[in-house]
This record gives sequence, structure tokens and C-alpha cells, in this order.
Amino acid sequence: MNSAIQAIAEPRRREILLLVRDAELSVGEIASHFEVSRPAISQHLRVLRDAGLVTQRKAGTRRLYQVRPEGLEEVRAYLDQFWADHLLRLKKAAEQEARRETLHASDRT
Repeated sequence: MNSAIQAIAEPRRREILLLVRDAELSVGEIASHFEVSRPAISQHLRVLRDAGLVTQRKAGTRRLYQVRPEGLEEVRAYLDQFWADHLLRLKKAAEQEARRETLHASDRT
């Protein structure tokens, strides 16, 4: 999980993940979205691949990259713990507010 978090800490790598989320793209296709060199994009892709976040497939002389969703599952599970706690607190607050509104409404009648 730590390597995945370190990999996505870099904003350009997060942008790359979004680009290859729905389709396989070559290094050149990915690099065309950035103002950096292809070798720089290749380095970012290597970090993402080593972290298990993208797959690489050879097609002739090209290398195609696509996101590997299961690579983010451990990170997501970790972050979901915080989200679930937050949602539970939000639910309790909404229920308390609804009870208060019900009490105030019954006081007015």
C-alpha cells in the first residue's frame, strides 16, 4: 500500500491514471497530454507499474498502459475506513436533527 500511496502522491501520476483508466494508451499518447518529455512520462509509468497501479502490454514495438483497478483496492480500503466513520457521524447528526425538528413541530401544535 505504501508504494501505491507514494506513487499517487505525485499529481502528474494521478493525471496519468485518469488517462489510462478507460483505455490502453502508449507512452507517446500519454505524453501528448503533458509538457514533459516521453522519458519523463516513462519514468512515471515505471513508478505506477512497480506500485501495481498500471499494467503494461507489448503490441509490436509499442507498450500500452492501462490502469489496474485492483492495485488501488488496498488504498481504497484504508481510506474507506475514514469515509465510513464520517458517513456514520453524518447519519447520526441527521437523525438527531430530524428528532429535534419533530419535537419542535409537535410543540407548535
